[in-house]
Amino acid sequence: LCAIFLLRIPKQRLNAIWAVVCIAVSIWGVGSYKFSTAQTKEVAFFWWQIAHIGTIFVPVFYYHFVHSYLKLNKIYQKHLLIVVYLLGVFFLVCTFYPKKIFIGELRLIFNQYYSHDWTIKKNILYLLFYISFYWILLMYSFCLILNRYLHSSGLIKNQLKYFFVAMIVGWFGPHGDYLPVFGIYIYPYSNFLMTFYTIIIAYAIFKYRLLDVRVAITRAGLFIAVYTLVLGVPFAIANLYKQTLVDWLGANWWMLPLSLMAGLATIGPFIYIYLDRKAEEALLREQKRYQNTLKQASVGMTRIRNLKRLLELIAHIVTKTVKISYVAIYIYDKDNDEYVLQVNRDKGRIPIARLSSSNILLDFLFRKREPIIYEEIKRLSEDSTNPIYKSIEENMAQLTASVIIPSLLERKPMGFIVLGDKMSGQIYTPDDLNVFQVLASQAALAIENAKFIEEAKEMQAQIAHAEKMATVGTMADGLSHQINNRFYALSLIAGDALDSLKITDTTKCTPEVQQMLQDINHALERIEVNVMKGGEVVKGILKYTRKEKEVFESLILDEIIDGTLDMVQYKVKLSDIDIIRSYRKDIPGIQGNLVQLQEVFFNFIDNANDAMAERKTTLKEPGYRGKITISAIDENNSLQVIIQDNGMGIKKQDTKKIFTPFFTTKISSRKGTGLGLYVINKIITENHHGKILFESEHMAGTRFIIELPIAQPPAAQ
Repeated sequence: LCAIFLLRIPKQRLNAIWAVVCIAVSIWGVGSYKFSTAQTKEVAFFWWQIAHIGTIFVPVFYYHFVHSYLKLNKIYQKHLLIVVYLLGVFFLVCTFYPKKIFIGELRLIFNQYYSHDWTIKKNILYLLFYISFYWILLMYSFCLILNRYLHSSGLIKNQLKYFFVAMIVGWFGPHGDYLPVFGIYIYPYSNFLMTFYTIIIAYAIFKYRLLDVRVAITRAGLFIAVYTLVLGVPFAIANLYKQTLVDWLGANWWMLPLSLMAGLATIGPFIYIYLDRKAEEALLREQKRYQNTLKQASVGMTRIRNLKRLLELIAHIVTKTVKISYVAIYIYDKDNDEYVLQVNRDKGRIPIARLSSSNILLDFLFRKREPIIYEEIKRLSEDSTNPIYKSIEENMAQLTASVIIPSLLERKPMGFIVLGDKMSGQIYTPDDLNVFQVLASQAALAIENAKFIEEAKEMQAQIAHAEKMATVGTMADGLSHQINNRFYALSLIAGDALDSLKITDTTKCTPEVQQMLQDINHALERIEVNVMKGGEVVKGILKYTRKEKEVFESLILDEIIDGTLDMVQYKVKLSDIDIIRSYRKDIPGIQGNLVQLQEVFFNFIDNANDAMAERKTTLKEPGYRGKITISAIDENNSLQVIIQDNGMGIKKQDTKKIFTPFFTTKISSRKGTGLGLYVINKIITENHHGKILFESEHMAGTRFIIELPIAQPPAAQ
């Protein structure tokens, strides 16, 4: 046990102190064995001295362990620790003092040399040691543990339960050795409890995540019962029926008790394992029930396709099945590189909505790749000088997390689950955490499936919409022909009617009829004008939707913008916004494709108009008017064209996605397909070998910068 604690975390003082306690118990155990088998009084006395090294320092080191574990910092408590060590050294010196003033003269009892007899010689020094160390000091330690237990919760409280049980078991252990000293001749079978007391506390520290203390108590009882049977029955037979055995078996009388001990020792472990399993099933029936429920849920959740429903189901199952006070589920958002709260149970708490992936807690969680427990982190932050544990503890406190379970899919973080305290006040056992890890792993797969299905559905809807728009484009020729035919018919009818009115003599008509004919004439003229405008609109649509020829030529910026405005006016009410051209008239031409570049500017103006309408509706600023400024700068054989608006701007978390296909920030009823800027980027960078950049500030506006090659003179071409 000493080696385990020293090698496990050598820098932790608590483990080092407990390792020393184990050494002291070992010295006491070895010494006890050796003096009980010694053949001469001198050899026995030597081993009594060795055993007393452990006997003296077990309570000393144990009190030091309690002092460190409970972090007793009061002045008198520190002074008491020093006094206890000084007393230990004093009694150790007395043990090896030549005149045998401490242990006294040995005598033969229980077929072994035993220490002095109080009834013959009153050894006050030994009595002082016994009362001060094995009553006062240990009772004081017991009271300290009990007081802290009553004011603790969670993992610490459960560990203190272990110490409480271990101390009761261990306290009875050494007292069996002192009974013969004071004239009570009962064989010290209780020595075995000392070893078991050490194992209980070792288990509590080493596991750190503890089983229910009822299991520990039950296991202790079973161990004592089984091995009392294994060891006690043969000893009892040997002591009570020795003479009868001698009469039956002669000099080989010891064969029967030894054979019985060997047989019981063989079946003893199997009896213990069987009883332990049955006892654990009875004590942990409720825990096993909800663990099985969680396992079944983890298998079935992969069939759920809706992400929101899946996460709600996970939170519901965990909350209701395990009876946890608080559950929150965070999912990774790769676009913003952060973890976003999706579901939380416990409306009374105000959860943290987002956590950056660079958060120190999440970095630690996904590097460790296993559940982290608040009480463990708190203990590490207290024991370690590394500031990282303090930061992690603070982050977990902000999340009100008792346990955080990572959800990973093939080492890729998908999210994490935050669990509060159990309503029962019990701690999370290792079995609980194993089940939660299985649940989180299955949840990661289910989340990935649900996200994929939802993204696929959205993609299909957007593709269908894009295909529908493309179909409309391919139908433009036929539609424009049909519409133009109707316009032509209307134009002929209106023209014929006007001609008829012009040659009609209206002088003989009454004034009312003359006025009516004038109104009809005016209406027919308006019909003619609007038919002509309608024809121009159809012509523009046809020009926009026809597949352009791959012709790259020298283009003037005004020519591109004029053509764009001719088309965009039918979608954007240009009278409601200002479009300012802020560039020289003599700027160089652009080498490009007219139709493609008009499509680029059409999208820029259309997007800017939507952004300005959103700002007007959202912010309701008095006197606000939308403005688009187009400027240009020529440098290094390129023309930089800047299109700037004073619209709503783009949120910071969306800036990484604006050129992603099917991503849109439009909130109007005419929500876009999310392909506009994607197509613009392709036209500028691939078709024209240019560059496109943008700058945006939310609620202030957006600025796009496109860089295009300047047209070369014919000689240079």
